[in-house]
Amino acid sequence: MGSSSPIGTTEFCEQLLELGKAHGLSAVGVCDASPFEQTRQVLEERRDQGLNADMAFTYRNPGRSTDPSMTLPGAKSLLVGAYRYETVLPDPPALPAARVARYATADHYERLRFALQHIADRLISAGYRAVVLADDNALVDRAAAVRAGIGWYGKSSNVLLPGQGSWFLLGSVLTDAELPTADKPLEDGCGSCQRCLDGCPTQAIIAPGVLDARRCLAWLLQAQGEFPREFRMALGDRIYGCDECQEVCPPSRRTESQSPPRDRAVNAVNVEHAENADTDSQVPGSWVDLHWLLSASDEELLSQVGRWYIPAREPRYVRRNALVVLGNSHQPISSALKVLLESYLDNPDDLLVAHATWAAAQLGLEELLDDPTRSDRAAIVDERANCELARQQIAIGVRGRTHP
Repeated sequence: MGSSSPIGTTEFCEQLLELGKAHGLSAVGVCDASPFEQTRQVLEERRDQGLNADMAFTYRNPGRSTDPSMTLPGAKSLLVGAYRYETVLPDPPALPAARVARYATADHYERLRFALQHIADRLISAGYRAVVLADDNALVDRAAAVRAGIGWYGKSSNVLLPGQGSWFLLGSVLTDAELPTADKPLEDGCGSCQRCLDGCPTQAIIAPGVLDARRCLAWLLQAQGEFPREFRMALGDRIYGCDECQEVCPPSRRTESQSPPRDRAVNAVNVEHAENADTDSQVPGSWVDLHWLLSASDEELLSQVGRWYIPAREPRYVRRNALVVLGNSHQPISSALKVLLESYLDNPDDLLVAHATWAAAQLGLEELLDDPTRSDRAAIVDERANCELARQQIAIGVRGRTHP
């Protein structure tokens, strides 16, 4: 049990909220730390339906992620903070590049944790126990934010803040201090709007607030195995994450250009050098040079994009995604990129060969696939057959009818 606060509980709580805002949080709220029983039921139901695909996170152990006391025995309160990240997307560069979701253009979670840690330190100095939870499987952040009254569940399943949209990262301070809590959750602010459902490139939002991860581009970029053929064209130029449901959301669109000035330097275009530039200077921002992504060594890739969630920490998956983006790029590609793509057709990794084959077919570079030195390679033969099947499906209007 924590000690009594030296000042009134309400005044102490207000100090904590102001402390979070003073260190960069756009909103802070308080809720009790009782188990999120309804959220646990939802997680289990959706997992049973397979909607989480292979995604673990809070699905791995719903009992733990929905019961704060399993992280901090005796926990009484959660102080939930929202950190607004950069949302200005610079124009794409002239050279072929891949787009990074805006939450991942810098280590915004570090800044969120920094603000939350100040709150935790104040609690600890007052004699309480406190733990920071951000991007952590131990807590369902969105459910905590809604209970704390700082936002509501949008139909996209994102949490939206009044007048500010959904461009936020969420995190909490879990404590054994008993603090005044929000009177009640906010009312739904979406109304009849369903632009996020209609605007999702793969129709992954199958009902208001219900996401099918098996169709979600953000998850598919992080999943092992091949990138599903039926969603490759929909991927477009995305290399990490997908912002589409936020970009079409009216409340988020209204605040899209109101980004914190402190972040804009971090979110610069980082592909301004030519293909022969020093790769040591590559620091992924909003756009990443495709030539660099496909030519960098394992060590270089992990040193620059290691913050990303990469399946099994295997750089092959970054290259797999980059090959799909290359296949979606506009012609003509440079001779250097063409040579690089050709080298992937001879790669010892069949996964990369298959995706390079798809990219070559998309770009109309069939001559690369007809080379007798590689035309009988199984990965190329199989992928060409699949490409031909896809073309036949397009011709008869079958493609895209996988959505129930």
